[in-house]
Amino acid sequence: MHMTGLDLLVLHTVRCVGVAGARRLAEAAGLLEPDVESELIDLAVAGLVTREPGEFGGWGLTGAGREADAARIRDELDAAGVRPTVTRAYGEFMVLNPELLDLFTAWQLRPDDRSRVLAALGDFHLRADVVCAELAGALFRFQRYRDRLSHALARARAGEQGYVTDDLASYHTVWFQLHEDLLVTLGIPR
Repeated sequence: MHMTGLDLLVLHTVRCVGVAGARRLAEAAGLLEPDVESELIDLAVAGLVTREPGEFGGWGLTGAGREADAARIRDELDAAGVRPTVTRAYGEFMVLNPELLDLFTAWQLRPDDRSRVLAALGDFHLRADVVCAELAGALFRFQRYRDRLSHALARARAGEQGYVTDDLASYHTVWFQLHEDLLVTLGIPR
C-alpha cells in the first residue's frame, strides 16, 4: 500500500494512542472524524489496522501496521534530517518526565492541595512547551501535542480537574502519547 500523509498520520496516531474509537483518534490527530473513519477503513483493507469489538474495543494496529508505521516514521525522520534535534529534545523530555510524574502523584494523593499542584503544573508546562516547540520545529506532527497539552492545562485551570490525569484528553494522557511517539520516532524500545 502506497502511503500518503493523511493515512500515515492516522496510522501513527493509532500507534501512539492505542486501541481507540474514530472520534478519539480524530481528536488526537487534529482531523475530522469522517476523514479518520475513511482512512481507518482503507488501512483495515490493507491489513494495517483492525477493529476490536466490544465496550473497550476500537481500532488497533496489526503486526504489519506496527512494522509499516515504524519504517515510515524512521524514513520521515531521516528524510527531514532532524534526528539530532529530536534526540536532543527526547533527552530534555526525559529530564522533565520524573518531575511531571511526581506532580501527577501529588495531584492524586493530596486532593486538598490541588491548587498548589495546578500552579506547579503551570510552571512545568512553560518548560515542557519549549521542548514541544523544538519538536514541532523539527517535525510538524509534534505541534498537535503542544496544542493538546496547552488545551488540557487550560481546561484544568478552568476547573475541569479531570484534565490533569483522568480525562482521555488529560495532560497525563497526552504526555504519555507524546512519550510513546518519541520512543517510536527514535526507534527506542519501551
